[in-house]
Amino acid sequence: MLTIKTLSKRLSGVSKSSFALSMFAIASLSLTSTSAISSAHAHDGNQALAAVVLDRDADKRARDASRRPVQTLSFFHVEPGMRVAEALPGGGWYSEILANYLGSDGALYGINYNESMWPLFGFFTPERIEEMSASTAAFPGLVAELTDNGITAGGFTFAGKPEELNGTLDRVLFIRALHNLARFEEQAGTLSESLKVAHDLLKDEGLVGVVQHRAPSDADDDWAKGGAGYLKQAFVISAFEEAGFELVAQSEINANEKDKPSDNDIVWRLPPSLNGSADDPAKRAEYEAIGESDRMTLLFAKKGFADKAMSH
Repeated sequence: MLTIKTLSKRLSGVSKSSFALSMFAIASLSLTSTSAISSAHAHDGNQALAAVVLDRDADKRARDASRRPVQTLSFFHVEPGMRVAEALPGGGWYSEILANYLGSDGALYGINYNESMWPLFGFFTPERIEEMSASTAAFPGLVAELTDNGITAGGFTFAGKPEELNGTLDRVLFIRALHNLARFEEQAGTLSESLKVAHDLLKDEGLVGVVQHRAPSDADDDWAKGGAGYLKQAFVISAFEEAGFELVAQSEINANEKDKPSDNDIVWRLPPSLNGSADDPAKRAEYEAIGESDRMTLLFAKKGFADKAMSH
């Protein structure tokens, strides 16, 4: 795996065409700021991050065009040596990039659903629930498989946040992670708990980065509560504001205007899941033509600390 110490050597081995394409993608970062300070921190041309993203297996890089990891993490102002928490890391698609980019001086923590949340879905077997619950403690092992740079790693649930981490993290990332937390908010307070945990973990100058499947603004509110995978952008912003955050920047880098879901659609109809179209080639082709979902990309700071966070 690539480390920051070996960047110079690795960059010299990247083909001119691949490097140029990567730099073009970085330079195309689209930043829509809600405050004047954010426009000065677009972080274009992040060669170190681009090199880490390129240094992955082809099957992982296949999703880069849809997920835009270089632009997204640059927009979130993630830098080597930072202490970062990733909500719901899953199989580690973003974890691999983060672990290798943050480096040995950084730290990466995976935050999982509370064990009491898994049964709320209603379709997981007890064996599957046990497996997913076990992935929390196994996160350091996953990170060790993704990099050999010795980065500090830990895993915990939202309810199991270590008190000693309060006020110590530079970033908390919710990348396609909010919909199920919102889905069970009325039943179990899962969204409000997760945002409070993020607020507790962050330094005053810390930031929260969000990428989330975006529901149309005129969609039915009940449909857009997370069960279909989509949330309204106004709802997400309001939830963060209620949790003590303020929006400091937003971007369309993960937008997809082809994704226009109706109240009968779920986000998992689209790639990479393509649920419901296995036996219908025409429908599958239609969904593949749309591509991955339309996504909001938002950046939040603690209320009263926006200037400090964006200038740090």
